[in-house]
Amino acid sequence: MRDRLSLLLAMGVAMLFACAGLVLAQPTNPDSEQATEGEDAPASSSDAGEIIPNHYIVVLDEGAAAPAAVASDLAEETGLEPTHVYDDALDGFSAKIPAASVSEVRSKPQVQFVARDRVIEAAKQKPPTGIRRLDADESSTEAGTGSGKVDADIAILDTGIYRKHRDLNISGGFNCKGKEGKKAWSDGNGHGTHVAGTAAARDNSMGVVGVAPGARLWAVRVLNDRGTGSFASLICGIDWVTRQNRDDNPTNNIEIANMSVGAVVPGSDDGDCGWMGDGASARLHEAVCKSVARGVFYTAAAGNERVNLATEVPAAFDQVLTVTAMADFNGRPGGGAAPTCRGDIDDTFANFSNYTTVANTDDVQHSIAAPGTCIRSTWKNGGYRKSSGTSMASPHVAGTAALCIANGPCTAGNPQATLDQLRADAAAQPAEYGFIGDPNTAGVINFYGYLDYAGGY
Repeated sequence: MRDRLSLLLAMGVAMLFACAGLVLAQPTNPDSEQATEGEDAPASSSDAGEIIPNHYIVVLDEGAAAPAAVASDLAEETGLEPTHVYDDALDGFSAKIPAASVSEVRSKPQVQFVARDRVIEAAKQKPPTGIRRLDADESSTEAGTGSGKVDADIAILDTGIYRKHRDLNISGGFNCKGKEGKKAWSDGNGHGTHVAGTAAARDNSMGVVGVAPGARLWAVRVLNDRGTGSFASLICGIDWVTRQNRDDNPTNNIEIANMSVGAVVPGSDDGDCGWMGDGASARLHEAVCKSVARGVFYTAAAGNERVNLATEVPAAFDQVLTVTAMADFNGRPGGGAAPTCRGDIDDTFANFSNYTTVANTDDVQHSIAAPGTCIRSTWKNGGYRKSSGTSMASPHVAGTAALCIANGPCTAGNPQATLDQLRADAAAQPAEYGFIGDPNTAGVINFYGYLDYAGGY
């Protein structure tokens, strides 16, 4: 039995393997992105720093002819299309070059080097693709307009939250890991800060914006800086969240808690807030049920092993809204966008995501999907980065729940009604809103759930 927890991240074929404990799979490195030769996409569809397919900057040797003349000659010889000519700061030009001609251009004696062009943009806030894909920019808060704030509290049970990040509204927190003390909840890993930003980054002039902009965040550190913890530390976090709803201070009540953590264990859900086959899982399930009874709504990542989530805890618990991941690269439905930071197919189920099955009606009733590939969000030390995993999908739904509770029709303190409302509103969207692999897909066997919809709140 594994009694350790790990972050639910995905990178290529790196997965979470069974061993003495779960290990952290590092998130995708945005600096290692490689665009595919032959693809062509406008710069406006990409993020700053990303390679622009088929676009290059060509620098000439000092003894070469005038840049305009060289560009014209090479256009005839190779089919390239010049876009700018440089005569002063550089000797050279920029051009769109067919994939088959790049090597030929590089081999020309007058060419010093050829560099791939990259996107640059104004220093301003940019709504991440997941925000746009779920229509969070069309909610009553209109995420991304530079104003608006959601009146709700979201606990992030994770590696903590970087306490000095200016793009996050952090109300406080609690540390359940290590010997540093209860107030040592700041994030030394980055995962928890990333999750927090997707749920609730501020709507301002910088960085990113969350689904529920500016919602009050509570950092509950249940994983260490390596991204691992135990069932005991997770129960500690759940216990602390529940305590806030039991004390005499109504200003610290927490309506939503996100758990982008998990472990695969033996046994199965007993259908009665317990677990058959593993005592630690039974105690964890009991803690979740008691917290839900105190009015806390929980979202949980489905896991990244590409398997049935029936033995992934806490995702398998009926009382949480379990979030699978779908792939989205441009923030729009319809498919066809080129992949960015990792390989996958736009508007399909993410190729790393766990799932349930149509036949497992219990798990179907608490499953939903959200974007989980190449999600840009806040990071430790005050920065930003992209990551992929069901960990990144889950906080989208936590933010949606915050919108629904703050703006209606959901009611604070009624987690089951919130779960049902979010699933019903997702299912009510037209088929073209969804993705390949959702329940509208003909012949579907693996169940990923309908795509979360934030635009109605």
